[in-house]
Amino acid sequence: MARWFDEVVPDDMFGERTAEKAERRFMGDAVKIVLKQAAVQPQQVDYFIAGDLLNQIVTASFVAEDLGIPFIGVYGACSTSVQGLALASALVDAGLANLALAATSSHYQTAERQFRYPIELNIQRKSTSQYTATGAGAVLVGQSGGKVKITEATLGRVIDMGVKDPNQMGPAMAPAAADTIFNHLADTGRDPGFYDVIITGDLGSVGSEILLELMQRRGVPLGGNYADGGVLLFGGVRGTGVGGSGCACSALITEGFVWKRMCNGEIGRALIVATGALLSPLTWQQGESVPCIANAVALQL
Repeated sequence: MARWFDEVVPDDMFGERTAEKAERRFMGDAVKIVLKQAAVQPQQVDYFIAGDLLNQIVTASFVAEDLGIPFIGVYGACSTSVQGLALASALVDAGLANLALAATSSHYQTAERQFRYPIELNIQRKSTSQYTATGAGAVLVGQSGGKVKITEATLGRVIDMGVKDPNQMGPAMAPAAADTIFNHLADTGRDPGFYDVIITGDLGSVGSEILLELMQRRGVPLGGNYADGGVLLFGGVRGTGVGGSGCACSALITEGFVWKRMCNGEIGRALIVATGALLSPLTWQQGESVPCIANAVALQL
């Protein structure tokens, strides 16, 4: 996927003292890149909508401080990229904003420390674990000027099937993805073949298989146009388990691989379904199950 990214940074610490500061650099640079590409100054943007995986979404908050744009902080776990994109689109479509900027990020080290263990402890990873993507993505939404249109958004319901293992996020999120995809297709009167690609955020290889089975049971089987962002991002990379995860996972695939191929005319219609596990370190250690969500946006040329 690297060839579809605007910038690849060889140092995941970005020269910073802490991983949290490094993640802040990733999001800040993603925002700078998109503003430069659009020839837009921060003061021209009406809203900055952003979120991340850290407590109190501190990455987004610090970046918002630097930008000086009116800030709306959002949290949808790994579905945050599409949640922000849907909100930005709604504000622009309603005439409440001329330009809205949506961004998200994640970092392997900060997410591990937040949700599992500090990586210095060298905890044995399970075979079903996913690997948090280190990166960030940003999108500028306006009434005109872009090649790709956001035509619909389907915000998901919180689905909890009782999964309690934080190392099984794909199986936990798959029912939420199935629910949102089914509802989107039902609402729009479309079948899966309407889209050139349908891409989930970060179910991984295990969760993807479960999604395919759930959609088959609902009588709406997904075909060869379906793929998972986590599998696309880290497929075949040793040490990354069943695929990528994290807020950046869906953002990198959507705003790199999908968006650029759409701009090139290789993809005409795309359904992006970002998935998120809404757990906290406290709730799962108290034995709570993992509530999940999936948010979708339809993109068309």
